[in-house]
Amino acid sequence: MTVLEGANPGLMFLLELGVLAGAAIWGFTLDANPVVRVVAGIATPAVFIVVWALFAAGGGKNARYPLTGPWRALLEIVWFGGAAVLIGLAFTALAAAVFFAIWAINAALRMLWHQA
Repeated sequence: MTVLEGANPGLMFLLELGVLAGAAIWGFTLDANPVVRVVAGIATPAVFIVVWALFAAGGGKNARYPLTGPWRALLEIVWFGGAAVLIGLAFTALAAAVFFAIWAINAALRMLWHQA
């Protein structure tokens, strides 16, 4: 196992944290009254957490209803893509594109190396 191959699951974990951070930042920076910002800043990452816990946690091993194959791929595209949209809204389109590109490279390497 190469260093890069061993680091790829760690990068996946950091990307998962990036999804939650992006969702929270988007919610807390909405152009709305403070109550709406606080609710959105807490509820948005909570929704992402619930979806991930139900269908993908621990590479599917710890998920309540684990998805595999194309369904897992679709979930990841929607989950990380949704976060990229929120990052784009909170920051810039470039930040969103970079985030999604890093995820896409990580996903391709996970497939190549048969990682969860």
